[in-house]
Amino acid sequence: MSFLTTEDYKAVSDEQTLQVIQQSDEPNRQRAEKYAIEEISAYLRGRYDMQAAFATTGNERNAQLVMITADIALYHLIAWLPKRMGFEIRELRYKRAIEFLEAVQAGKASPDLPPIINPETGTDSGIPVKYGSWPKSTYDY
Repeated sequence: MSFLTTEDYKAVSDEQTLQVIQQSDEPNRQRAEKYAIEEISAYLRGRYDMQAAFATTGNERNAQLVMITADIALYHLIAWLPKRMGFEIRELRYKRAIEFLEAVQAGKASPDLPPIINPETGTDSGIPVKYGSWPKSTYDY
């Protein structure tokens, strides 16, 4: 089952774009979605369990993740259109999605996604900052 549904595309695109999606063959759409999922995972894989995030369905899915996945998949689908019809808005939304992913990667944004759990300790191992110190040193001269 695919992470995105046709209804998800309606929230981020206009009628013309939806017509293009409906005319494209299903394998092409699935391929574009795979590209989008891998592109998003490449940004977030170090901190979040992306396999678990993309395995969710229905209302359990993160709304922001659904939106940017649809935007990036549409960007890849629009690329084959003659004269790149409607490309400007897709390019703008694609750039915004990438900016968001870079903000998450830099720690400036924190989406509600499942963290990477260390199987040995059961703790979040995707925390970007580790804290602590060496034992106190005493220097007696």
